[in-house]
Amino acid sequence: MDDYFYMKEAINEAKLARLEEEVPIGCVIVKNGKIIARSHNYTYKGKSALKHAEILAIDKASKYVGDFRLEDCTMYVTMEPCSMCAGAIINSRIDRLVIALADVKRGACGSNTNITGDRSQLHFLDAEFGLMKDQSLEILQSFFKKLRDRRKKKKKILASKKQESFLICSNNMPNYIIFINQGSK
Repeated sequence: MDDYFYMKEAINEAKLARLEEEVPIGCVIVKNGKIIARSHNYTYKGKSALKHAEILAIDKASKYVGDFRLEDCTMYVTMEPCSMCAGAIINSRIDRLVIALADVKRGACGSNTNITGDRSQLHFLDAEFGLMKDQSLEILQSFFKKLRDRRKKKKKILASKKQESFLICSNNMPNYIIFINQGSK
């Protein structure tokens, strides 16, 4: 098995997240050629900002190996980890990080900031970017397009109901409106 196989598994996790209406980011952790943990974002359903794919996968992998140190492990993730997740990656001693898509706004593994590559830390690593980035990008773009379309539709429905309310009020109070207009002369 190779990097493509493991990243495809991470992408499958991202697809599961999308089906669950979570931001579609997926992650797998591999040790000695075996996937020991897999996860995807669970922040909305889990009602916690901590339930990122990387954090959940690290927790599962730590339980699997019986130690917080995930030495000789590789993490495959569909989007560049944020600063919280980058800190967890460093603290868990993961040796290799393969990222499909850079996050130039919030990424903390080299594209915006570089927590994982900070040589002043006891543990650091250089992230590898770009493996299957087009597939990851397509999943994220389709998710956010669907979300925007849903919000537009909801906004239209609310605007329509507001217009109906105004017409109902106007039709029920013509004398009141005339009275105000007459009284202001």
